[in-house]
Amino acid sequence: MTRLYNKQTGALIGPITDDQLRDLIDLLVEESADDRDYYIDRDTLDYLEENQVDADLLALLRKHVPEEGEGIDIEWRDETA
Repeated sequence: MTRLYNKQTGALIGPITDDQLRDLIDLLVEESADDRDYYIDRDTLDYLEENQVDADLLALLRKHVPEEGEGIDIEWRDETA
């Protein structure tokens, strides 16, 4: 199972599906092959929506990204054990 976390606070954002993770990987910039984090702000959410990312993933992220000001860094973790 893959879960998203707020990178700054370590707080759980929520679980995501393999397809939702694939969308994040395909659409967002990674700094390296091992990169597992992304900066998400309101503009990023709009971009994801324009690219028809899963509505449940967008709703999950929207709950954690502030309406105004800075966005957040999220990271994904594969917690399959």
